[in-house]
Amino acid sequence: MKSVTQIWLTLSLFFCLLSPQLQAQVQETDTLKKYQDSTLAPAKVPFFKSKGFKATVVPAVLIGYGISTMKDHGIYSSYDAKRDLQRNFPNFKTKVDDYLIFAPFVELALAYSLQFEGNHDYLNTGILILKAEAINAVMVFGLKSITKQERPNGENSYSFPSGHTAHAFLAASIIHSELRHRSQWFGIGAYTIATGVGALRMLNNKHWQSDVFAGAGVGILSSHLAYLSHRNRWGRKPTIVFAPTYLYGVPGINLTINLDPAKSKNKFMLKRSRKQTPLAYK
Repeated sequence: MKSVTQIWLTLSLFFCLLSPQLQAQVQETDTLKKYQDSTLAPAKVPFFKSKGFKATVVPAVLIGYGISTMKDHGIYSSYDAKRDLQRNFPNFKTKVDDYLIFAPFVELALAYSLQFEGNHDYLNTGILILKAEAINAVMVFGLKSITKQERPNGENSYSFPSGHTAHAFLAASIIHSELRHRSQWFGIGAYTIATGVGALRMLNNKHWQSDVFAGAGVGILSSHLAYLSHRNRWGRKPTIVFAPTYLYGVPGINLTINLDPAKSKNKFMLKRSRKQTPLAYK
């Protein structure tokens, strides 16, 4: 037992001598944070300038307008819009809108293939898309189940809001967030496609005007909520340090895990942060 104890104490002494070098790697991140984070109390931001307000104001206006025009309500109601569309385009029918909802994501993939870097790497962009899609699905199908609004063509009672329009505007919002620092035309193109999807849903007599406006608001809101809840922690390599311990005659192992990025990763992210705007409403 004595020999085992002596060996363990020798290893402990070795790791103690080595620990300053191991801890230096962990402290490098803290040094960077020292200059990034201010010790002063942050000034109170007015509500209309807060991230929450900027993330919800546009979706709230779109959803609110959609609700205000349901059935025969509002200055220009959903019934009025249907009557005008049916009079001017009585035999209109197409399935383009079923495929056009994916066009904004095709635009994003094409931009990445042409070496246009987004505000996030591929992994985090993919996670953001999945989170936004999950939020969107919960809200869209939840509202459809609650409202049970009949479609203008009488097909079923799951009209409000428009899922196609919500998905198209979700994709457009993500593209605008990721690529607007490259060119505003990426966002303009994506939102034009999304608007076309909403118009086609009405022309096909699949949705009311109220469904389309509310769907646009839900899609944008889903994207903004995904960005608000994202902390860009994925894809980082943790620093793991093992050290032997000897306490009350019992040998053991101390495990330390640092989830902050390595020095090289920090330098890369700091370099990119000068030209990034992670949130579309920031």
